[in-house]
Amino acid sequence: MSELLVTREGPVTTLTLNRPDKANALSASLVEALHEAVGHANEPAPDMPRLIVLRGEGRNFCAGFDFHGFEEQSPAELAWRFVRIEQLLQWFYHAPCATLALAQGGCFGAGADLLLGCDERVVAPETRLRMPGWKFGLALGTRRLAARIGQEPARQLLRAAAVVDAPEAQRLGLAMQVADAGAWPAQVTRAETAAQSLTAEAQGRLHGLTLTDTRAADMAALVESLTAGDLKARIRAFRAL
Repeated sequence: MSELLVTREGPVTTLTLNRPDKANALSASLVEALHEAVGHANEPAPDMPRLIVLRGEGRNFCAGFDFHGFEEQSPAELAWRFVRIEQLLQWFYHAPCATLALAQGGCFGAGADLLLGCDERVVAPETRLRMPGWKFGLALGTRRLAARIGQEPARQLLRAAAVVDAPEAQRLGLAMQVADAGAWPAQVTRAETAAQSLTAEAQGRLHGLTLTDTRAADMAALVESLTAGDLKARIRAFRAL
């Protein structure tokens, strides 16, 4: 069974995380499948999709980094997995087309970062978000979060690593709308219409002018955080909390 389902209907490509028995946690292979899928989305117009929709199969959107078997991996292997996730998050944040995340259930860690990487973010009423990476000193997506919701709210959210429900997520700006899954097709139609109101070139220029490009600094901060002490020991202590 494929860990990522990719469907395309006209100008809309839908990417569905397909590990429902693992809450769609980001295995190394799922991350690579996402890279492969969005790499194709960089094709020149008119082949490039105008809208990418990101979803999760089953009860949860994404439980974040899949820690299963991390003890058997070397520190370098673990670090590389986080680097590949950061590269993926950077792609979504600076995507050359419109992006829409539709989230339900658990949306944790790098899964919450995936949600935040998208232009538009719609969550179901039962959605819960949590970003605990700083509990083991991981600088993943920190500047992007601050850009979305503001520096002080981001600092408080990351310091506490508290669970945020859907109404609070909308209030903070983590989500733009709260809507039942039954209303999601209408959200896709609306986003598709908006995406096609601009040319592909105009969409790219708009992103370039409205999003501060901190990709190099974000990667440097991640690498520094990954090499600050024993990464496996820090993960082990975090998971024992």
